[in-house]
Amino acid sequence: QVRGLCGTYNWNQQDEFTTPAGDVETSVTAFANKYRASGDCPALGPFPLEPCSAFAGRRELAEAACAVLHGPAFQ
Repeated sequence: QVRGLCGTYNWNQQDEFTTPAGDVETSVTAFANKYRASGDCPALGPFPLEPCSAFAGRRELAEAACAVLHGPAFQ
């Protein structure tokens, strides 16, 4: 029942990169690009982005947003 950037939670690693259209991507970049919000975010290139060095000023915001994943909703 779960699908998205957090995976499928069905213990099958073969379908972790299932896109909104239902197909399975083989690369992280292609998978992430399928979840872009209407062109608001730039498409990722073929090399992984280093978010901590590229967006150093956003670290606090990112840590606060990711805290949800460590909270009771995902335990």
